[in-house]
Amino acid sequence: MSAPAHLRHRKEAPASIACGVITVSDTRNEATDKSGQLIQQLLRDAGHQTQAYHIIKDEPSQIRPLLKRLLARSDLEAIIISGGTGVARRDVTFDVVSSMVEKPLPGFGELFRMFSYEEIGSAAMLSRAMAGAIGDKVVFSMPGSSGAVRLAMERLVMPEIAHIVYELRK
Repeated sequence: MSAPAHLRHRKEAPASIACGVITVSDTRNEATDKSGQLIQQLLRDAGHQTQAYHIIKDEPSQIRPLLKRLLARSDLEAIIISGGTGVARRDVTFDVVSSMVEKPLPGFGELFRMFSYEEIGSAAMLSRAMAGAIGDKVVFSMPGSSGAVRLAMERLVMPEIAHIVYELRK
């Protein structure tokens, strides 16, 4: 009997993924962006590369054009965004990214909130973490706190990023 398809696909997936990292924040800079640094460190530790890193304000006029530029780059396969996924008036990342997604991956947000619920309880429902494909690239959008970033990266992104990229190449 052959191995299940998802296990075969993981074996066939690329060993290293080229990523863009975006931190959406009205207050952080490169020195204070712990979440962006954590994303890059976890990518490095897993053998992936950060080919682009940006910190931008939580403004549609900054998020959309940067995301379009990164999506147009042939050297990137995935984009990881932290910040702007809450319900406050200023949190617009979800709205911008979800309007661009062509193939939503609702399981990412569902699982993120489930895992988050285990850690922080009912406040997990305030997160609008999401992921999806735009063209041939996967985009992950997660909350900006270091704890949320670690949870999303370790439990969801890192185990599946290469598998998703493999599937998007087919």
